[in-house]
This record gives sequence, structure tokens and C-alpha cells, in this order.
Amino acid sequence: MFGKRKKRAQPQVCAVIVAAGSSSRMGGENKLLLDLGGIPVLAHTLLAFQNCAAVASIVLVCREQDIVPYSELARGFGVDKLSTVLRGGDSRTSSTLAGVANCPEGTELVAVHDGARPLVSDRVITLAVEAAAACGGAAPVVPMKDSVKRIRDGFIEADVPREHICAAQTPQVFRRELLERALNTAAREGRIYTDDCAAVEALGAQVRATEGDYDNIKITTPEDLLLAEALLEGRDVL
Repeated sequence: MFGKRKKRAQPQVCAVIVAAGSSSRMGGENKLLLDLGGIPVLAHTLLAFQNCAAVASIVLVCREQDIVPYSELARGFGVDKLSTVLRGGDSRTSSTLAGVANCPEGTELVAVHDGARPLVSDRVITLAVEAAAACGGAAPVVPMKDSVKRIRDGFIEADVPREHICAAQTPQVFRRELLERALNTAAREGRIYTDDCAAVEALGAQVRATEGDYDNIKITTPEDLLLAEALLEGRDVL
């Protein structure tokens, strides 16, 4: 009597990997080419999205001088989802916007990820993609572990309840047209945001918080690389 409900088609997802930073806090070395568990940091990042079934394609945004070495790295590790490697802009907003503009035709959702977060899991990516498909925007978060204080003139002014505070991670996933509109608005108005969520929120859109992972660290300093090595070794042991 009743026909079978048609399974909803999975939206086309493109991961935009933002890797255009200067690694200034890494002592002059390109942190994305440093060794982590036997392969470069960037290789871990690319392979996470290569191996994720929820992601159809990858766009890599980087500095001009890194286009060739990053392209060769991707080929060497069999990252065949990589469709484009292009030069980024002078800010994260302009770099991300360039990546979004170069996503393959038919892309419905864009997952923006820091190239320096090599330990992102398939679960974290997939949860954010599924939530964005349902409500337009999503980002993984983790609860704060430390007590949080508000400071004024060098003195602690008040406690900030931890239950209302979290740390945002990537990938942050949005409907393509929503993200393009948010980034274009930010660029036109000269606004600088620390992440893409803030640009989308400035339009009045809500972003769903999804489950992040404390292992999904961003490598910024030499100490972060040591921590990533330890986390990676822990995974191997388990």
C-alpha cells in the first residue's frame, strides 16, 4: 500500500584545507612539512579527508611557494580527491573564500579545515557534515577543562561558568552559498574573524555545535608537535 521511502541523497561535500600560514611560531620551519609519525603533518590532514566517505573532494589553499611541493606530496600519498591546489590570500577570510570559489561544480557543503590539525578523526568530520546537512552550519567543539576567568587591568574580575564555554575546532561545515555570502560580507566590510563560524554568525545564522575531540589539536608551536606525536603513538598502542 505504501511505497518505500526514498533514501535522501548525500550532499556533495568539498573539504577546503587552509594551509596558507607562515609557521612563524615554529622557528622558521614549515610546520606542515615536519615529520609526524613518519610522514609530514599535511599528509595526515589530507589523508583524513581522503579516507572519509562523507567527503567527495578536496581543495588545498596555500602560499605560492608551496603549491608545487604540496601537490607532489598529495600525489605521493595517493590523495586523488584533491581537485585543486591554489594560492591563498592575505587573510584567513580571503584564503577560505578563494578555496570555496574553487570547489567543484555541484558542491553543496563546504568543510573548512586547518591544515595544521592532522589528527582529526573520521567521526568528527562526519558528525559535522551530517549536522550541517540538516541545519546549514556546524562546528566541532570540546568543553573547557580549565577554570575560565575574565581579566580587567591585570586582575581577575570574575569567573566565567565553564558549562557555557567551549573550544571550537575544525572542520567547520556550511552550505556553500551561506559560507560564500558570509565571507564576501566580511571581506566587503573589512571585518576580521578568527574562524568561519563567526562570519556566518554575523549574518544571523545559527551554527550547530557537534562533538569534537581533544586529540584534534592545532599544531602551532614545537610543543604542539611533541603532543601530537604522543597522541599518535597512543592511537597506535590502542
